[in-house]
Amino acid sequence: MKKLILGSVAAAVMAFSATTMAANFTAGKDYTVVEKPIKVSKPGKIEVREFFWYGCPHCFTLEPHMQAWLKKIPKDVNFLRTPAAMNPVWEQGARGYYTAEALGVRVKTHLPLFHAIHDGNQQIFDQKSQAKFFAKYGISEAKFNTTFNSFPITAKVAESNKLAAQLQLTGVPAIVVNGKYIVQGEDAKVTQVVDYLIQKERKAK
Repeated sequence: MKKLILGSVAAAVMAFSATTMAANFTAGKDYTVVEKPIKVSKPGKIEVREFFWYGCPHCFTLEPHMQAWLKKIPKDVNFLRTPAAMNPVWEQGARGYYTAEALGVRVKTHLPLFHAIHDGNQQIFDQKSQAKFFAKYGISEAKFNTTFNSFPITAKVAESNKLAAQLQLTGVPAIVVNGKYIVQGEDAKVTQVVDYLIQKERKAK
């Protein structure tokens, strides 16, 4: 009986996967086609770029689905996170993200920062509050502040804004597939549409 139950579960999972793969998502409903596609950072690979803001509740809700998707990311896909910087508050968060990346603590701080803001109700949005948060991970406030305001970080923020403008983004989260398609939402359907578009790009090669 146990084997029969397990077999039924496996069959159901396979059926669900097949349904997902066969899903015919449509432009204008499930995703947006970019009017003027942008260049990808690694030619030859299918790019998936996530625009987000740490203070965005929709981004926080989507994050577990993105984390699950990242565990099975195909080898021909290049994933990039791009913190949106489309207003002064978001720019502070973008600078914090790029600072963490530059100082080598992004992997350790990415999820904890999300949870501190949304589960812990902490207002970690400006430079001062971010400096205190990152101090918990061995980054001195002086080092954080120097990097936060450095030219390389300013250049990355400018690049984020340039890409957002080219893509005509109006909000986050926004997942951009191969510079051609934008997927928005906060549930598991987002990664299903992303997988569909990856397959679409794969077939187009």
